[in-house]
Amino acid sequence: MTPPVAPRRDLGQHFLADENIVGVAARMAELGPEDVVLEVGPGLGVLTAVLVERAAYVHAVEIDRGLEPALRERLGVSDRLNVVFADALRYPLDELDPAPTKLVSNLPYNVATPLIAESLDGLPSVTLWCVMVQREVADRLFARPATKEYGAVSVLVQLTAERIGFHPVSRTVFRPPPNVDSALVAFRRTRGWGAELGPLKRVVQGTFAHRRKTAANSLSLAGFDRGAAEAALAAAGLPAGVRAERIAPEQFERLAEHLQ
Repeated sequence: MTPPVAPRRDLGQHFLADENIVGVAARMAELGPEDVVLEVGPGLGVLTAVLVERAAYVHAVEIDRGLEPALRERLGVSDRLNVVFADALRYPLDELDPAPTKLVSNLPYNVATPLIAESLDGLPSVTLWCVMVQREVADRLFARPATKEYGAVSVLVQLTAERIGFHPVSRTVFRPPPNVDSALVAFRRTRGWGAELGPLKRVVQGTFAHRRKTAANSLSLAGFDRGAAEAALAAAGLPAGVRAERIAPEQFERLAEHLQ
């Protein structure tokens, strides 16, 4: 038997240890026998085992190769499982074969936001996300304008998907328990993206980079021409002194179009 694995602080590891919450995640993910699932951060494989049981195929991407013995012991060998030891933010996830149709993960806190943002257009085959994240991140994904939670990822996710599920998660389901609350959030793709998301991301992220400054100032600091930014804001029907948190997702899209 593999000896107990000590979580690595440098990777922010908190292993999922509750079978009940795994069942909740599986239901929220609407897993079916035709699904190809991408799991980032399988840890000790508690969720992975259920994914392999219910889906057609699972790609599990884990940065910590030290977890390989524990994962192999729990999961064994399956022709429906591909375990990759790599940094998911650097690995070419779009080259996974078969292409994933769902992203179902207990996401490591330090990669959750960038991974979700990059998957929106970087993984066009993904039609549904069901992720366990820090509660603050979960609230941010579908935050409304003019709230402190509203940010760049809120805009990008809301222009891409609709939320279909939300479930608060107790700290006690993890080993060791984290110092923050978590939540499961599920959302379904409503829109595919092509090359146009790249410029939109630049506008959204540039505008939010300096939240206390006006959108025109923020865009200027992000490398956009100040005059062009002011003209684009006016063309999008936004006041000259507007700040990022007051701009709704669809207004950001119009702003980006006028800045092209």
